[in-house]
Amino acid sequence: MITTETGHKRIARSMNRILLTASLFASASLIAGAANARPMTPEDVAKLESVGTIAVSPDGRQIAYTTASLPDVTEGEENGTARQQLMLATGPDAARAFLPDDVSVGGVEFSPDGRMISFLWAKDGEKRAVWGIPTDGGAQRKLAAVEGVGVSSYAWSPDGSMIHMLTAAAEDTARTAQDKAGFNAVVYEEEARLNRMFSARVGEEIDAEPRAVTIPGYVSAFHVAPDGRIAVVESAPTPLVDDSYTAKRAHIIDLTTGRVARVVETPGKLGDIEISPDGRQLAMIAAVDANDPADTTLHLVDVATGQFRALNAGAPEAAVDAEWLADGRLAAVIHKGAQSSLRLYNSDGSVVGEYPGGELILTSVEANGGTVAVQANAPRHPTELFTWADGGFTRWTTHNPWLADIDFGNQRTLTYTARDGQAIEGVLIEPVGRIPRGGAPLILNVHGGPEAHESNGWQTAYSKPGQVAAGQGYAVFLPNYRGSTGYGTAFSKEHQKDAAGKEFDDIVDAKRALVAEGIADGDRTGITGGSYGGYASGWGATYYSNEYAASVMFVGISNVISKFGTTDIPTEEYLVHARDYIWDDWMDSLARSPIYHVDKANTPLLIMHGAEDPRVAPSQSYELYRSIKVRKPDVPVRLVLYPGEGHGNSRAAARYDYNLRMMQWFDTYLKTGDRDAELPDPRPMLAEGTVGTGSSDD
Repeated sequence: MITTETGHKRIARSMNRILLTASLFASASLIAGAANARPMTPEDVAKLESVGTIAVSPDGRQIAYTTASLPDVTEGEENGTARQQLMLATGPDAARAFLPDDVSVGGVEFSPDGRMISFLWAKDGEKRAVWGIPTDGGAQRKLAAVEGVGVSSYAWSPDGSMIHMLTAAAEDTARTAQDKAGFNAVVYEEEARLNRMFSARVGEEIDAEPRAVTIPGYVSAFHVAPDGRIAVVESAPTPLVDDSYTAKRAHIIDLTTGRVARVVETPGKLGDIEISPDGRQLAMIAAVDANDPADTTLHLVDVATGQFRALNAGAPEAAVDAEWLADGRLAAVIHKGAQSSLRLYNSDGSVVGEYPGGELILTSVEANGGTVAVQANAPRHPTELFTWADGGFTRWTTHNPWLADIDFGNQRTLTYTARDGQAIEGVLIEPVGRIPRGGAPLILNVHGGPEAHESNGWQTAYSKPGQVAAGQGYAVFLPNYRGSTGYGTAFSKEHQKDAAGKEFDDIVDAKRALVAEGIADGDRTGITGGSYGGYASGWGATYYSNEYAASVMFVGISNVISKFGTTDIPTEEYLVHARDYIWDDWMDSLARSPIYHVDKANTPLLIMHGAEDPRVAPSQSYELYRSIKVRKPDVPVRLVLYPGEGHGNSRAAARYDYNLRMMQWFDTYLKTGDRDAELPDPRPMLAEGTVGTGSSDD
């Protein structure tokens, strides 16, 4: 039987987690460090909390935020996806729960007068709507909604009289009736429908008839200017994911008429957009051209003309987030390799100053009322809330206080030289205690994309072995191989037209460098990753099999040719990765596929995949599994599918299960170095208290 807590107990439990003073936390750290240190476990990963979204009040005195966590299935909580509890902070270690933690909210904002916190919520099976709760106490109430559909995002008008909402298309009642009658066939890529935008009056009574605003194409986000007269709408020609990557543009809309005043014709991927306080400029993070793998360059856009100019083009860095300050300056989070900083610009684009995060990895910035708030993580904690002032960062929240009990492996950046002389940086987590003579068993954890990068911050998650592996005696290295962001656009293009070439050679060269340094045992090195990192893991288990004692491949590519025909991002693949189509050279595409090199496979391979993955079809995993099973029947291989999951696991049980299986595989084949060991139990042992606890024979 599953037992549940009462609402009061849940609130009390959450408040107890938050209302910790800095002195108590420091004392706990000292005591734990001396007597109670223990290694991190998959059960710890399952209960991690972090700061989700943040909003700063107009006077800068309060910060509303959400705590993001999954149900703790290891303690018998009902399986589900991430939940976000609304919190209100007034200073360091001074926060309180504003709603019960079973009220999961999103889209947190302050009303323009600061008297209310607004949020998105679907109450008791209703459609998602905009709700608000007074900051000085009182019950929440519905502020705005659109009949029959849920609200996906919203924005206040500057005077607080209106709420603008983005929703899905209206229900197609004829289609619904057909579905119920069994005529539920789906025409692939032809039946997606456009979002809609509405403006509703805000008052004591909810506006029953919000006004529709005509918007171009498929709108995914919008931003209202401080004067309330215009909005900047992010729109693509169709709802296809491929268009969202390759054809999304910023449209400036006159809110009084709904007319498109102008389009900002950026040439490639489009990221964060912010409107300046005077409404004359946009800060826009975007790609520099159609072949730029990622939106990492900060631009200023003239609203009147739509003309834009890059502020940091060519620099060995990545712009991650930006926010205008009330005085017209612009704050931007900048990642330089594995580190981060906060940079301030004047309104003309000149730099005011740069403030390194130190051990913090900054990920977002919000500002209001003279307060600058950032989200940041560090090697020993997930994302928390900080404020910035006078060049320094002050921590406001402390979630997961039990992390003080964890014995962490030392974590640092490490740069090595690849075989062709290219310097490559990565993040090294050393095993807890010390590195044994002859080197530790090593797990190479490869990020996806490859247009992404690893920072020297929190590096433990359900699919990232991190400190769980370090606590079990492994070293973990996360390489920023060619194609990674954070080192400039030129570096992120280095992998193009060379799939599985220099980029995956870089990963092998990381292993060899760590072996030469005495950190890793060359005979006990494994590889894991998801998506493009899954591709690297499949390549490591086949083409580079002699280098790896074990591999765990997640939602990875095994056949470049069939992947093209089954992915939802074929144009993006061509523009920023392959730069050729598969039919330009069939044999080259095949030769860059792990299935082509199965004859070399001798590495025990665990393959895991979401059964509903639209990005990398599950058939990619089927192909590699079947090829190894038939061609190399003596090589240990297992395929695990997660029903209902897509390109990455979202539910608590599937994440916990993944973590257990990953570590079980490495313990069986990597730690021992025995490639001939028997397959581990197909059902990992769950923690005591988890629903369904017991062995596979139960």
